[in-house]
Amino acid sequence: MARWRRVATAAAAAVIAGPLGGCGLLSPGVTVTSPVVMTVTSGAFPRNVMPVRFTCANGRLLTPPLDWSGAPASTKSIAIVVDDADAPITPYVYWVVFNIGPATSALLEGQLPPGARQALNSAGHAGYGPPCPGSSHGYRFTVYALNTVLNLPNGASLLSTWQAIAAATIGRGRLPVSATS
Repeated sequence: MARWRRVATAAAAAVIAGPLGGCGLLSPGVTVTSPVVMTVTSGAFPRNVMPVRFTCANGRLLTPPLDWSGAPASTKSIAIVVDDADAPITPYVYWVVFNIGPATSALLEGQLPPGARQALNSAGHAGYGPPCPGSSHGYRFTVYALNTVLNLPNGASLLSTWQAIAAATIGRGRLPVSATS
């Protein structure tokens, strides 16, 4: 448990350090513009509530469909991070998928686009680890437009992947979803 707490703490620090470093607060003389705001939707989340079929109660590792729009023209790849900001150790990351082609604007239910890679999640597994909501939790499906293709292998560490995403983000959109009712 202590190991996961250290990983979660390091990941949280990376999330904070990435954007701060990019705006000059941690790296003097560096300036960047704010990421372009993207739109993220899913027809699978009625009223933005997580259906049971995408949770651990389903017994399958079924990823939900997502759609996004508004990525900048200079986008080289897309990354998606699914996390729970209400977890006791925050953020708890359920899924990180990256190197999605820039022409892709949707994920189909249960499918990964060709060429996409998955990083380790907070449980230490590469792939989607479905949430197990037991109380009121808020999940975030965040889509990032990146200015590069990440030079990371499938199964890359959560921290290194998150740092790379933070450093390359040029657009971002988020779909907040609450626990099953």
